[in-house]
Amino acid sequence: MATVSALADRVSSLSRAAPLLCAVLQILTPTLPALGIGQPIGDQSDAVRTLITPAGWAFSIWGALYTGSLVFAVHQALPSQRDSMLARELRWLAALAFLGNALWALYTQSAGLTALSVVIIFFTLACLLRIFRTFALWRSPFTAGERWCAVLPLSALASWLSVASIVNVAAALRFHGVEGGSATPMIAAALLVIGGLIAAGALISSFGNPPFALVFLWALAAIYAAGGQQATPVALGAGLAALLVIGATAIGLRGGRTSHWFAAPGRR
Repeated sequence: MATVSALADRVSSLSRAAPLLCAVLQILTPTLPALGIGQPIGDQSDAVRTLITPAGWAFSIWGALYTGSLVFAVHQALPSQRDSMLARELRWLAALAFLGNALWALYTQSAGLTALSVVIIFFTLACLLRIFRTFALWRSPFTAGERWCAVLPLSALASWLSVASIVNVAAALRFHGVEGGSATPMIAAALLVIGGLIAAGALISSFGNPPFALVFLWALAAIYAAGGQQATPVALGAGLAALLVIGATAIGLRGGRTSHWFAAPGRR
């Protein structure tokens, strides 16, 4: 019995350490070009810029996303969270998502936005969407710590990766020489609307997750500010996608569902 207990303690310690280690790794990996390893992600992105690549200022959100990832990683590792049911559900998924971000940065800096970069980002997104679904289906009211240290940062990261995945697909197609010619603006607009529809469905089913909605709108605003100023269809596509996200958030929050995200424990 003692051996089983010791093994369980080691597994528990590893599960709490993994998100923290991977959160740090995803922050350090993009700094490798400063050491002469690979090219900056921004340069690789500019080389295959498309009409749905967000304006440069949008990527400043990574400062908040990295900080949020660290906040979650530290919070879930606290002794008080050792036996938290929510933390147990999220730890390995979050660690895999952070590791996916690190691997994507490492690969992209070395090889560019190729088809393999799409595979990596979709793997990362799958982990984050599973977390997103966990939040939506969670039956107990979130504590203040869970709301600010888990729901907020991980929902925001899931939202940004949802948009980034679409952008990555478009960039990878251009990298491999697949161009739309004169139809490119309409194709870009269609991708935005499809992305908006997917996000709307996710928001309705998740009771209007506010952090997810706000970050998605941030990304759409940056796409409008860039490609939307070059092609009217892209501007219209970004606007329609934004309306879909806003409408879906309102529907999701309707009927007292705001309590799922904002009510304190014991007040539902």
